Amino acid sequence: MRKLTLEFIPNEAMQEEMKPIFEIINSYEILESLKIDWEDGICVDLIEFNLKEGVSIHDLKFIGNMEILSILKSEDNKHTCLVKSHEPEETMDEYKKFDLDLIYSTPFIISTEKHTYSVIGDQKSLVRFIDLIKPRASEIINMSFKRAAYQKHDILTVLTDKQKEVLIAARKHGYYKYPRKIKSEDLAKKIGISKGTTVEHLRKAEERLIENILDGY
Repeated sequence: MRKLTLEFIPNEAMQEEMKPIFEIINSYEILESLKIDWEDGICVDLIEFNLKEGVSIHDLKFIGNMEILSILKSEDNKHTCLVKSHEPEETMDEYKKFDLDLIYSTPFIISTEKHTYSVIGDQKSLVRFIDLIKPRASEIINMSFKRAAYQKHDILTVLTDKQKEVLIAARKHGYYKYPRKIKSEDLAKKIGISKGTTVEHLRKAEERLIENILDGY
């Protein structure tokens, strides 16, 4: 597992697409991704907005396709908000290409001049992510890789939301008891996904946990 931090200057098309947003903000930073639903195009994030002078956060319900659910903290022109993003129907196909089994990390900062993205995953997924970003960049300023390290109490952060959900459900229903109290087929029915997908999520979750627990040995 490696962490990629990628800094790039967005191309003209990307700048034009985001122009309405930057008429009211200078930049925004995703502090934490709480939920990503690739199928329905919905994200729930903790975001700090840096607003332009004279713009009030209390007058804003939406910033682009980002719906402000709650204002958690305000200091001068910086406001930390709980945000729900809705991907437009016309860009859903492009959006779904980023469903790469990655964990979105920090720093993740968007401004008119520069975008900084940070993601965690295996080599194959990171390379694919870079390939998707390149057409959106006029220039890549910096690209760095480092080992993803976690504190033991944060160990589940190495999992995607779906992997975590399936793993917790498996433990709850006795999948890891000996002998097992539930078969993978019955577990899949309780979760509401196919048996193959359930087993795949469990396999990937177990692999990620073992890799990070035993990292360095």
